[in-house]
Amino acid sequence: MGIFEKFKSGFKKSASAFTTGLRDIVVKKEIDDKTLDKIEDYLIQSDVGIVSASEIREIISQTKIDPNKDLTEEINNILKNYIISIMKPLENIEFFKKKEKLNATLISGVNGVGKTTTIGKISKILKGNGNKVMLAASDTFRAAAIEQLENWANKVDVQITKSSQGSDPASVAYKAIEEALNNDFNQVLIDTAGRLQNKKNLMEEYKKIANVTKKIDPDAPHDVILVLDATSGQNVINQVEEFNKIIPITGLIMTKLDGTAKGGILLAVAKKYKLPIIALGLGEKEDDLQIFDAKKFAEAFTQIN
Repeated sequence: MGIFEKFKSGFKKSASAFTTGLRDIVVKKEIDDKTLDKIEDYLIQSDVGIVSASEIREIISQTKIDPNKDLTEEINNILKNYIISIMKPLENIEFFKKKEKLNATLISGVNGVGKTTTIGKISKILKGNGNKVMLAASDTFRAAAIEQLENWANKVDVQITKSSQGSDPASVAYKAIEEALNNDFNQVLIDTAGRLQNKKNLMEEYKKIANVTKKIDPDAPHDVILVLDATSGQNVINQVEEFNKIIPITGLIMTKLDGTAKGGILLAVAKKYKLPIIALGLGEKEDDLQIFDAKKFAEAFTQIN
């Protein structure tokens, strides 16, 4: 299955709900102010954000649309072009390419977003591109987290550094980077415990992991990836806000986009923060993490079913 087919399949629920709702609104042969208001409200309800909804409304109002054409399809084309204009600059395929020197990546996020599973899927892509990958099991808090990461390491055949449950997470990260440097690894992915962004003590522990890595390499962590759950809707805005205050985020991965009928939240995040989007989770299988492509995302999100 090609990348567009993956996106199209993953976004089927979201796209179907979106285009069905839009078609219910656009029932006239021309778009008047009342219809524009309904479209704007509907976009907001679809989680695209107030700013984007307002801008899309304005673009539609300024666009000459042939009343003899399918109006839903015409509006979808406007939305598709808008999404591409916002998201194309946020693509970052460089993240997955082979690195010439060690790249330490901190993977963060709240409980239940799928960090550990995402790390396993990232590892497979990185390894496939010729990287030598080390995983750091720094989620020493959650029961079975170390075992889960170890299972992924075995599944995709990469190395793992671990300690016992309850041990210091920062020490595991330090040890992993040290081992990676000594054995010519060029990618270290650091799993961290799921933490609520409003729990100060847990966020301080998270900050400590980043600070400890700097003792080996002042530029570490080289990447800080925040994993977000699309089904959380507008809550992800606050998560980006709070995590970015602790350690500046260098990229986003959004999971469970196949499980929501309101996939517009990624557009809202992109518009507000302009952070690179690394990949999207579109299923449970190890190949279901897709490197972000703005055009494919836009086409899949606005597909007519």
